[in-house]
Amino acid sequence: MEGVKKMNLMDLDRKGMLEFFASLGEKPFRAQQMMQWLHQRGVTNFDDMTDLSKAVRQKLVEVCEIRVPEMILHKPSKDGTHKWLMRMPDGNAIETVYIPEANRGTLCVSSQVGCMLTCTFCSTGTQGFNRNLKTSEIIGQVWLAVRQLSKENGAHDRRVTNVVMMGMGEPLLNFDNVIKAMNLMMDDFSYGMSKRRVTLSTSGLVPEMYELAKQSTVSLAVSLHAPNDELRNELVPINRKFPLAQLLDACKNYVVKDPHKTITFEYVMLQEVNDFPHHAEQLVELVKGLPCKFNLIPFNPFPGTKYTRSSNNRIHRFKDILDKAGLVTTIRKTRGDDIDAACGQLVGQVQDRTSRQEKFNIYKESIAIKKEI
Repeated sequence: MEGVKKMNLMDLDRKGMLEFFASLGEKPFRAQQMMQWLHQRGVTNFDDMTDLSKAVRQKLVEVCEIRVPEMILHKPSKDGTHKWLMRMPDGNAIETVYIPEANRGTLCVSSQVGCMLTCTFCSTGTQGFNRNLKTSEIIGQVWLAVRQLSKENGAHDRRVTNVVMMGMGEPLLNFDNVIKAMNLMMDDFSYGMSKRRVTLSTSGLVPEMYELAKQSTVSLAVSLHAPNDELRNELVPINRKFPLAQLLDACKNYVVKDPHKTITFEYVMLQEVNDFPHHAEQLVELVKGLPCKFNLIPFNPFPGTKYTRSSNNRIHRFKDILDKAGLVTTIRKTRGDDIDAACGQLVGQVQDRTSRQEKFNIYKESIAIKKEI
């Protein structure tokens, strides 16, 4: 089998794994066994998979492999947050963050090497864009974090209970691979998380939001950051393509089939930019009738930014207006800022950067084609 490219089993969700073993002439239960070996037991050596026959193991050695990103840097924060730099086979590297809390441990996972969107307040968006991550490179972040935490003292207190697709990149621009990775997170033969413990965060790619509603039940967070189109065009340029009226319609569509589902709106607090009382009042009107909650995020500065963090007084005044209107509102506690692991600070190592405009033009062309169809 020399010269034949081997299938990386970490790229397969349950559907893919079933199809793969069927192609080998094996029965469906082999797919479930493999998922448990990979994701629940963390075994990567076929010889150690003792409930597989020698013949099956030999066949697997010939046609497939098990490969995850390489962890090359581990930075713990004084507040308990962990940031890992993970290198891909092509030399690019992405960052993954683990945030422990009293009753849960949240892993912030990346979906792309860099980001082709240019949100002006986000450090990730300043570094360029290289490529989408494969399914194996997305779920591999979860796999590595689970293994790393299990090695540390007090592992029973540090485990991954929640995953948020809020790391580097726009998840909906890597739709198929992200869907497969989230399927694995929620699969009982892998990580067994509930749909309420897996959250996808988007800047507002409206066509993909409608498609997500058809294919997944995960929780949805939307990076809103402004209450009107004029300001959001400046802060979140994708708004010029999909303005707020379209975005809110897509949000309503996402929750319509599930009365218990709500949208989380993320709102970074920028001093004297989007934090005036009239902005909060506009938000109240904007989301009227939509089941939602707000997560106010104190801005995390990075070198070269023109923005500053809103004062605590301005943040709390903003929150009070939303609270009085009956909107559930929290202020995100800044975690890991001493190791540049806070929201908007992930940068990784992006090699051979391709023009963001060139990449985004391809995306816009694909949207135009979909509309014609």
